[in-house]
Amino acid sequence: MTGLAEWAFLVAAGIVAGITGTAGGITSLVAYPALLAVGLPPLTANVSSSVALVGSGFSSALSSGPELRGHAPTLRRWMPPVIVMSLAGAVLLVVTPGDVFGRIVPYLVLLGAVALLCQPAIARWQARRGATLTRATVGASGAGVALYNGYFGAGSGILMIALLMLSIEPKLPRANALKNAILISADVLPAVLFIVLGRIEWQATVALGIGALLGGLVGPRVARRVPAALMRVLIAACGFGLAGWLLLHP
Repeated sequence: MTGLAEWAFLVAAGIVAGITGTAGGITSLVAYPALLAVGLPPLTANVSSSVALVGSGFSSALSSGPELRGHAPTLRRWMPPVIVMSLAGAVLLVVTPGDVFGRIVPYLVLLGAVALLCQPAIARWQARRGATLTRATVGASGAGVALYNGYFGAGSGILMIALLMLSIEPKLPRANALKNAILISADVLPAVLFIVLGRIEWQATVALGIGALLGGLVGPRVARRVPAALMRVLIAACGFGLAGWLLLHP
């Protein structure tokens, strides 16, 4: 990647990815195909995207203070295991073929989108039955999402939002802010690993990262202004779109 047009394209893609991802959507819906479009092979695009989008995570977490108020205990409880499992996923990625997870990824993303779309009905069912997810179920599900986040990442945000809303935070804007803070803490060590191993295409990563940093500052502000019901539908639509794209481009 050497052209000015490709650079500008990736900066713009990063801005869109940062806004959509940190406002509740899926950064990978934009970032991963954009890197493939400029000629990066799938594995390089995956790890370059992971590094580039760290900036949007930091900026979105900094912009999500109001939604995170009162959730310090939640962050202290969730961050350590999520960090460990995401790093384990990144290690798994670099020692196994890149297509091991490829066949099930679209279905994981679809599951998260459906769960998010159905969350109000599931919450009403839980309230009627007095049923809640057990700590073991939440822990195992969170570990699985974190492992997947470090390994491939596409759609991990929507899976984390769905899990948070079904377990500890039913309000979508607050669950989204928690997702932003938890996943940025999980993304740092995998990014360092990918950098150390030299798997990054730096020109593309820097261009995408600049845009993502800017988009991440805007995303939480967008999320505050979008009605929760509409935001839920938009996020789920992003999930369906990403799943469809992944099915067509295995």
